Amino acid sequence: MKVQIQSIHFKADQKLTGYIEKKLSKLELLYDAIIDSQVFLKVENNRGKANKTVEVKLNVQNQSIFKTQTSDSFEAATDLAIDALKIQITKYKERLKLSA
Repeated sequence: MKVQIQSIHFKADQKLTGYIEKKLSKLELLYDAIIDSQVFLKVENNRGKANKTVEVKLNVQNQSIFKTQTSDSFEAATDLAIDALKIQITKYKERLKLSA
């Protein structure tokens, strides 16, 4: 799976991008028809501690699966987004089985 990571208004370090790529690669074990993924990293301009936002878009056959999570670190937001994407992928696979 091709992973494209874009950090908006800052430079993401190699450690963070490696962490995100490792987590996304685990989704391929769950569903092997993921074409590619796009990840957007943003630092929100609010005063709260939870100001790191991760948006993940997975392109699968004829559809996109999207999740946005905000937390106090990019790693925590990535973990939350991946957990939610696992549930969405499982539901997507069930719909495919029912329609086949």
